[in-house]
Amino acid sequence: MTVVAKLEERSLDPPAELAELMHTCKGAGAVVTFVGLARAKSRAGDTVDVLVLDHHHQLTAKSLQSIAAAAAERFAISHTRVVHRCGRMRCGDPIVFVGVASPHRRAAFEAADYLMDRLKTEAVFWKREEGESGTNWIEPTETDYADRRRWE
Repeated sequence: MTVVAKLEERSLDPPAELAELMHTCKGAGAVVTFVGLARAKSRAGDTVDVLVLDHHHQLTAKSLQSIAAAAAERFAISHTRVVHRCGRMRCGDPIVFVGVASPHRRAAFEAADYLMDRLKTEAVFWKREEGESGTNWIEPTETDYADRRRWE
């Protein structure tokens, strides 16, 4: 069992993260991944030039580790890899990589979904978009919280 949770200040390389997971999880029956990208449009439909994820290194890293460890405890998975960007990103840049390996597919899919629901609502980041309408702070939506409550 491995649980990796990393905070990435430089660009995120999903193929490299997948390769590392695949190297680690030899013998698993399933690998499920998710890559989140910086969107070009805000919720209001305005153009976004830059997404900024401010963070407190220790608190943010601890929140990522806690979420990844909880998935490993909750689901029948063998390996978890969570890598989350921080800092300034352009539209289309990868923000988050979640990879889960397990003996069977269902646990891997559920664990990846769980991880994203928790990351979206609980990871310690201060998010803002910069674009044509100025600077807008981003908070999780009620839908995000409803998705998170499915796991309670």
